[in-house]
Amino acid sequence: MNKDFILPDIGEGIVECEVIEWKVKEGDLIEEDQIVVDVSTDKAIVEIPSMYNGRVTKLYYQESDTAEVHKPLFAIEVQSAEPVGEQSEEPSGEPSGEQSGEEAAGQSSKQKPPEPELQAIAEPPAVATTDKVLTTPAVRKMAREHNLDLATISGTGKQGRVLKEDMLAYLNQKAGKQAPMVQVNSIQDRREPIKGVRKIMAERMADSMATIPHFTFIDEFDITELMALRADLVKTHGSEDLKITLMPLFIKALSLALNQFPIVNSRANGDFTELTYLASHNIGMAVDGKTGLLVPNIKNVQQLGLLDVAREVDRLTEAARSGVINPADLAGGSITISNICPS
Repeated sequence: MNKDFILPDIGEGIVECEVIEWKVKEGDLIEEDQIVVDVSTDKAIVEIPSMYNGRVTKLYYQESDTAEVHKPLFAIEVQSAEPVGEQSEEPSGEPSGEQSGEEAAGQSSKQKPPEPELQAIAEPPAVATTDKVLTTPAVRKMAREHNLDLATISGTGKQGRVLKEDMLAYLNQKAGKQAPMVQVNSIQDRREPIKGVRKIMAERMADSMATIPHFTFIDEFDITELMALRADLVKTHGSEDLKITLMPLFIKALSLALNQFPIVNSRANGDFTELTYLASHNIGMAVDGKTGLLVPNIKNVQQLGLLDVAREVDRLTEAARSGVINPADLAGGSITISNICPS
């Protein structure tokens, strides 16, 4: 039975995403939980797994296309499902006995052309192409607007990722080469759209200022004993796979403080008639990744030990910096801790 795989809700308020790379092609057999495609939102790159065992019969989008949430992403012939009354029992793509030769030939001609193109995408290219360049949807759109091949731009990000700064530098250099010899001294304001993570940051900061009471409190602490505890933890439990910084200690200390002052971990309703004390200490931490500032959060810190918190800090930091992070790790935060440098 053929089923459409619907692109699920992959983040807070995200309604569309860019198809980065298909891991399969039409006709491939796939298993449940196998990664089918990588998509990119304005926050991160997300891996989409299959929910079924079966054969991929149709990919609804090409790489670099924009896919909509709650719309079909690909079609799959489910192996374990029984065929429904209106479904043909014959394998997908083969003409049935009731079809005329002309209809079968027409159907075959419609199905065969995409195969070479998909095969070309699946095979490792000899030369880097625009579709395979690591970057964000905003940069890809900028490249399309200026009719540029991303493969010709040197990326300075992790694994050669082309950043917005790389694109602007390339455009400035190109404009400089094409500039006329006569220069006109003029001062002009420059405008550029706010997109992607920067747009979300601006919206969240404005919302924070409007909905959360703000105050500033400054104090000094002697953390000599805390530094000694960290040194002991590093000596007894630290490794290449577990790096114990001060952040896990601060996060756990914040959770212990919330036990004493639960109102700090509370939420007021829209008309300010009711206060909800949150039972979970989902503590977020700001991470400066290649795609922008992300704030993943560690769930239920009140139930975790120091080493468990340290493992989560390592995992979420690496995921945020790489840009491939589970949207669930970005959602549901109740309070955030951040490094603040004194002026």
